[in-house]
Amino acid sequence: MSGVRAIIGFGRTVADLAATEAFYRDGLGFARVAPPEPIPSAQAEAMGLAERRATQLRMRLGAQTVIFLAVDPPGAPYPADPAATDPFFQHLAIPVRDMGSAMGHLAQVGPTPISRDGAQHLPAASGGVTAYKFRDPDGHPLELIFFPDGPPAARWRDAPGLFLGIDHSAITVTDLDAALAFLTGPLGLTVAQRGLNQGPEQARLDGLDAPQVDVIALEPPEPAPHVELLHYRAPAARRHLSFGPADQASTRYVFSTADPEGLLRRLRDAGLSPRASADGTALSCAGPDSHGFLFVRA
Repeated sequence: MSGVRAIIGFGRTVADLAATEAFYRDGLGFARVAPPEPIPSAQAEAMGLAERRATQLRMRLGAQTVIFLAVDPPGAPYPADPAATDPFFQHLAIPVRDMGSAMGHLAQVGPTPISRDGAQHLPAASGGVTAYKFRDPDGHPLELIFFPDGPPAARWRDAPGLFLGIDHSAITVTDLDAALAFLTGPLGLTVAQRGLNQGPEQARLDGLDAPQVDVIALEPPEPAPHVELLHYRAPAARRHLSFGPADQASTRYVFSTADPEGLLRRLRDAGLSPRASADGTALSCAGPDSHGFLFVRA
């Protein structure tokens, strides 16, 4: 099997590692894994950052890891006036024990809201969850989510604390068929759930007027955390921008793979342009909407 095994982390490029650490630690309960350190050389090579100073800060929430990356010289700043329909949108969904307590704790660090009128309770047709979307100091989106029952609630029941981990990361895509072909083809993910979210609660959650959004969950062989696709039928995306790893809007999934060489061949056979490190232990690739994917041997 030449696909991926599991999501082992999420990457975000940021302007200031100290400010980022304070926000995620004080507002969301993240803990530092290690002090800021150079990004591993194979990953830097695969991401095209070998000629820049790239420093990472690894932080953990529950069993999940986020790698924040600062690059010198820096790339482009985060675009002004971002929206959930932007194809560079990628959020981290954080399940919480109690939404009221989580919102109160988060308020201490002054997040920038995406959602209108606070947390929203979605109807059963849209999952029946309570959720709230917001942005970190760089503009990267996040979501607090409370699962009332069912398999998602059971998955997080025994996790300690108020902020339980990272359930999934959702990306906005403009070409749903191309995104599905990429994720289920070379990567080997499987579609676990599909739905269409709409209505006033979804509008307030996304900070949009009258959205209609396809929501598709895809799982790697080790299913948690997982990928979620957001495909907005309405409103249409206002702009199509591409970013490199040094740019502040850059995000990436970090997957493990037992066979990076085989995955590299499959990505090339699919018409993509992956970049591999010389030692073959890391490769990176942009998806159909330029979302970032980093693959490491494990």
